[in-house]
Amino acid sequence: MRVLGDLVGRDRRSERIALRVVTRDRAVSYRDFCTTAWKAGHALSHLGVHEGARVALAPDPAPQVVETLFGAASLGAPVAFDVDADARVVMGHVDREAELDGGERKVCVYGGAPAAATATHWEGVVWSENPAMPPGERSPDDPALLDGERAWSHRELLRRAEDVVDAAGLDAGTAVALRASLADPRAVVAGVLAPLLAGGTVVLPGAEAAGPVAVSDDPVPEERRIALGSV
Repeated sequence: MRVLGDLVGRDRRSERIALRVVTRDRAVSYRDFCTTAWKAGHALSHLGVHEGARVALAPDPAPQVVETLFGAASLGAPVAFDVDADARVVMGHVDREAELDGGERKVCVYGGAPAAATATHWEGVVWSENPAMPPGERSPDDPALLDGERAWSHRELLRRAEDVVDAAGLDAGTAVALRASLADPRAVVAGVLAPLLAGGTVVLPGAEAAGPVAVSDDPVPEERRIALGSV
């Protein structure tokens, strides 16, 4: 894997489970996950996102947010999990639409139709998009994730994800519960990128144990814990 978009490449499509949302009893196959990420990329491009433009995402443990991360990556657009970040597009849950002050940014909401006519309904736009990978080659050294003034490149994120896979012994049969905020890049690495890199499952959990491994700095109901400090 060279860039984050490779994690949703054509060869990754299968009926194995890429993402599971425990509270909604929903499972998303790699086939559907990849296709939705591509659609999210096309939707972002229609909102003016291009290579080098920024996308601000609420750090919500929601499939729409995770899929949009990879949609942005496929365009070469770095993501900040901070709705106050300077960006071309800002996205969050419809219940917090009023907090997403657009300014020069385009506002996109998921979870329902927006109240403002100027805002975009994520589900309404994404599902109608072209189910094909956005065109273009990306460089491993381009920024993919922004954390304040720091930019994490595709190369660094994937290298750290590989380290997590090796250290935690993740494989295609491993489900990893994301119990840390996506606002921390280490949670993105260990809770999203690493399980997908291994061909396993990202779990957005409820209160009960949701697999053998969890990503958190706090006690968890799962058998094992990947501490953020180890990433």
